[in-house]
Amino acid sequence: MADNTISNKVWQIATVLMDGGVSNSDYLEQITFLLFLKMVDENSHMPTPFRWKGIELPDDCQWDLLISKNGEALKDHYNQILTTLSKKTGMIGEIYRGAQNKISSPVHLRKVIDMINGIEWNSLSEDVKGDIYESLLEKIAQDTKSGAGQYFTPRALIKTIVKCVNPQLGKTIADPCCGSGGFLLAAKSYMDEQNPGEEENEKLKYSTFYGNEIVPNTYRMCLMNLLLHGIGEFGGEPPIKCVDSLASQSGDSDLRDYVMTNPPFGKKSSTMIEVVEKDKETGEEVVKLKREQDNYVRNDFIAVTSNKQLNFVQHIKSMLKIGGTAAVVLPDNVLFEGGAGETIRKNLLASCDLHTILRLPTGIFYAQGVKANVLFFEKKPTTSTHQTKEVWIYDYRTNIKHTLKQNPLTESSLDDFVACYKPDDRYHRVETYNAETNPTGRWRKFSYEELISRDKTSLDITWLKSGEEQDDCTLAELLDIIEEKSKNINNAVAELKKLMANISEE
Repeated sequence: MADNTISNKVWQIATVLMDGGVSNSDYLEQITFLLFLKMVDENSHMPTPFRWKGIELPDDCQWDLLISKNGEALKDHYNQILTTLSKKTGMIGEIYRGAQNKISSPVHLRKVIDMINGIEWNSLSEDVKGDIYESLLEKIAQDTKSGAGQYFTPRALIKTIVKCVNPQLGKTIADPCCGSGGFLLAAKSYMDEQNPGEEENEKLKYSTFYGNEIVPNTYRMCLMNLLLHGIGEFGGEPPIKCVDSLASQSGDSDLRDYVMTNPPFGKKSSTMIEVVEKDKETGEEVVKLKREQDNYVRNDFIAVTSNKQLNFVQHIKSMLKIGGTAAVVLPDNVLFEGGAGETIRKNLLASCDLHTILRLPTGIFYAQGVKANVLFFEKKPTTSTHQTKEVWIYDYRTNIKHTLKQNPLTESSLDDFVACYKPDDRYHRVETYNAETNPTGRWRKFSYEELISRDKTSLDITWLKSGEEQDDCTLAELLDIIEEKSKNINNAVAELKKLMANISEE
């Protein structure tokens, strides 16, 4: 069965479950739980040399026993499996951490199980399995109401960033906020094209890619996405961790050659994370929801701030090896914000070679109206002088219009930027901007002296004149924008009411 046929078959079940009140993201989560069980069962029937090590399911969690059940007995047994496996350690525990059944109807649960049971997953290649799962992630990200899009960076942008960073075999790559794993997968695909040998393939599978994801549900989907694409092994150590990247300083063993990432948007945390704590009365471990930390005080940070993106800039710099390269998607406020922002920018210009900034247009992210940039920098040894000599800026925002449906961003949209960037020879770049001969050129360099003399060392620079703006949004996209802004207003009002409730009236 072709991968697109299987993908369509899997997705058709989602439309059935929607009528039963099961969201697309909940559906994918349940697929992850069931797919793991099915693949473990298939693997257990393979010859001993090909069986995964480190995975032993309890007898009452076997696939054959699950599919033998029907009705309420099926639902009850599935709930029991999730509870049992959520208490396990190792890879099983990572997949099923905090697992809950979100499919209340036994009939709908049966449909999902039958669909998964009808496919021999281990007989499919890693590319096919991975592409099926990735296509589901993308479809779910397109459901703007679910909020899942915040964990899904446009693949055209990711592939462009990877081409510019040009990761080489034998090097390590990390993403401190993995989302659905797009950067790590694109980097693997890029490095696969370098014709790795057997030893290099082993490294690509087990010791090249690293990362963290703080949201448990997103973490398990990312983990499954990586496993299906051949990063890590079902019975081995997880290639990524479910932790707060900003909570602790990087040790020497955590330093990486490349960091590519898109930290979550928003200055302050609104993320609720699962924390395992001991119940004071029973002594048993329970999972509680707590708000993610805002302020981080670390010895390797030069500024204390509640701005998450500024903290990620500091963290990413600290987790790079000397000579390592980072490419980070960041909102505009990181380029111009004063206080800690100015301090961090000056330090970045001094301690790293911040050589390139790509200004991105709106309309390319599932979070509407985001104005973002990609910063490319290389970590340098400590010296008495500044490491950045000049910053090259490509303005792909001014007079550029993209929408998610009518005019989506593609790799070819950024071909000119890649050509200007010169991934193989970035020390021989040529400006396309010229005040007299080509004032509309999008590629321009600025010296360190020009940048450091700007108010607050602002890197938010444009020189192109804006033309008449046209709104290319579809009606559905316009409604999504309005709904997103309305949700933000409602959230702000709710927070204000909480503050007011704590203020006693005189």
